[in-house]
Amino acid sequence: MDLRCLIVDDNASYLQAATALLRQEGVDVVGTASTTDEAVRRARELHPDVVLVDIALGPESGFDAARRLAEDSDGTAVIMISTQDETDYADLVAGTTAAGFVSKSDLSARAIQEFLGA
Repeated sequence: MDLRCLIVDDNASYLQAATALLRQEGVDVVGTASTTDEAVRRARELHPDVVLVDIALGPESGFDAARRLAEDSDGTAVIMISTQDETDYADLVAGTTAAGFVSKSDLSARAIQEFLGA
């Protein structure tokens, strides 16, 4: 699988776990970020195919991060992630440019590919 992924989350242990899981499943996790500014900078440097963005990004909004990433990128897909259930955020996610939402507990290469049509 040639899927380049950037993960944006303020929880360092989750970043490590998600990176390990996705790499095990064949996703090329090219980097991680913990703030919106870092995510935008890393996306410019790394040119990922997809960016996974935590909705609750510390004191920042993951939705704001997703908007900035979409404005700044050229075709990079954004998928929102959270520990909460999809129904908690369905309306908010639908109102963004994000490709979709994946619960952190359901995160997998297959879940990402479903949103990317791969």
